[in-house]
Amino acid sequence: MTYQHTQIGRLMLFATLMTVILFIFVSQQEKIPFSVFFLEIFIILILFSFSTLQVKIDEAFLSIKFGYGIFKKRFALKEIISAQSVKNHWYCGWGIRVCPRPYMWIFNVSGFAAVEIVMKDGKRFRIGTDESERLETAIKKAIL
Repeated sequence: MTYQHTQIGRLMLFATLMTVILFIFVSQQEKIPFSVFFLEIFIILILFSFSTLQVKIDEAFLSIKFGYGIFKKRFALKEIISAQSVKNHWYCGWGIRVCPRPYMWIFNVSGFAAVEIVMKDGKRFRIGTDESERLETAIKKAIL
């Protein structure tokens, strides 16, 4: 493996904690049906799944994985033609997003720094990271 880094989304962890506290408070105030309890657990698991973003580069793939792996994506290194450190706009948000202009997918858990990769078919993707220069360098080395 040539590169591996996990970014922690502290704001998402805080939001998840606050949601847990809210759900506990509400459930103590009144009896809630099992279906609502199940929905609360589902919401907490989804929030928690976006608390970290792991990026790995091995011999063949650039892989990203949110949290415990429900949401993940792999990019074949042979299909990547460029990588560049960029800053996302504040309105791009966090999580998995589609940016309409220019059309691209954004994967991010915290901050605004990212690395934009361009594929041979013209598709663009941005991978959020707190070490964009290091990730850019690792991708460039891997695609040579």
